[in-house]
Amino acid sequence: MRVRVIAVGTRPPAWARSACEDYLARLPSRLATSLVEIEPGARSAGGTAHNAIAAEGQRLLGAVRPGDHVTVLDERGTQLSTRELAAWLQERMQQGEDLAFLIGGPDGLAPQVLARGNFTLSLSRLTLPHALVRVLLAEQLYRAHSILTHHPYHRD
Repeated sequence: MRVRVIAVGTRPPAWARSACEDYLARLPSRLATSLVEIEPGARSAGGTAHNAIAAEGQRLLGAVRPGDHVTVLDERGTQLSTRELAAWLQERMQQGEDLAFLIGGPDGLAPQVLARGNFTLSLSRLTLPHALVRVLLAEQLYRAHSILTHHPYHRD
């Protein structure tokens, strides 16, 4: 099983990069998760973000492999508790599916990216900075795995 976080943005703040790398490094080899950074679309002052979102969408979909179980992160998606996320992750692991978590840029995701998702996950109903979403997702993957392995990191 391969797990990839595919995120728009190649220059997150240092704190976000450090925190994300820390949580991803904690995951064991059977759930080794890599981060794939996608170049953001060009934006112009006073212009619409439509072209940038479309370009990012093409790049995100280009990074997805045909057999990937695609989870799109969007505030309008399904909210899960950490235990529910752990159960969902366990199902994916048992099925041996490769996972791709897609995180959009500052203006959101293209419709074709949302349509490609097998599942749409919301980490919060709040609109979050996309760099922070990387950190939250990495931490929740680590926490979900700790639940599955009965590691004391998670406490109810």
